[in-house]
Amino acid sequence: MSISDVTVTISVQRPTPILGGFGKPLILGASTAGQAFKNYADLDAVRTDYPSATEEYKAAAALFGQRNAPAEVAIACRRTGTDPEALADYVPQLLQRDWHFLIATTATIADQILIADAVEADRTRQYLTRTSSKADLAEIKAKGYERTAVLYHPTVTNYPDAAWVGAVGSLPPGSPTWKGWTLFGIAPLDLDATELNEIHALGGNAYVTKAGVNVTSDGRAVSGEFIDLVHSQDYIVQSIKFGIQDLFNRAQDTNTKISYDNTGIAQLESVVRTVLQRAYINGMIADGEDGVPLYSTTFPPRSAVDPAEIAARNYPDGQFEFVLAGAIHSAAIRGVIKFA
Repeated sequence: MSISDVTVTISVQRPTPILGGFGKPLILGASTAGQAFKNYADLDAVRTDYPSATEEYKAAAALFGQRNAPAEVAIACRRTGTDPEALADYVPQLLQRDWHFLIATTATIADQILIADAVEADRTRQYLTRTSSKADLAEIKAKGYERTAVLYHPTVTNYPDAAWVGAVGSLPPGSPTWKGWTLFGIAPLDLDATELNEIHALGGNAYVTKAGVNVTSDGRAVSGEFIDLVHSQDYIVQSIKFGIQDLFNRAQDTNTKISYDNTGIAQLESVVRTVLQRAYINGMIADGEDGVPLYSTTFPPRSAVDPAEIAARNYPDGQFEFVLAGAIHSAAIRGVIKFA
């Protein structure tokens, strides 16, 4: 990520006792000579660097072939020939670039673990992958990844994971759930309820037919967390960081400053509230019974700030909270038949 003067932390507070450019994909490939990180606006542009027989092209075709295809994808190829680049070293370098969802051409379990470990440690991106092995699915499940989701499918060569990102990833964060999506170019699995539950228990997702429509069976990361919740969390954090950093930058552009007084503090709070309102419009934040968005901010006045923090020109006390809107993934309906 880029250098910033802003730190944003967020936690998911769940009710008791119930556990309770931002969608841009990156295709990580590998080739003898390697290929630098580059953005592509369509499949024709990809073909100029990656012929149609390459794995990178196949992944891009799955991404661009969906109804909500991204406006842009990035591709980077790790060098495997002379002076090869180790995957464990290469992925952290990519985390300095502009993208959010990672798709890898490799589907080997050792590589998947290396990639997922790097993504989880960074805590700003999400990794979607695929497997045809329940044993591999169980090994990934044991890691408890929150930012890694796996689509179980017997055919991994047509990139069902990339199709899933292409269908959902570019929609406004908070507006979609990742369950119930049709993936063009991907064949559904013929599973009964027991087999599907087994895949879910192993931390995986599947592509099945429900009510005559082919759809993704669930929308969860390996840990059981919902993919859209993690995406929403990242959106809030990065939007606030960007917004406040932009506020600092614009002050410098006008030869002014953000004063350490209640006016300056109100400017910080305004940025946060703007992000939260935008998240509410996207469907991320719930309505109250009165129709008012369920978010709030607390930014204490200068008089309540530790003088040591004022001397250090650091404002440490801004806070926000919101109630996640969530989504309905299943329902139970009861009926009564009467004769009179």
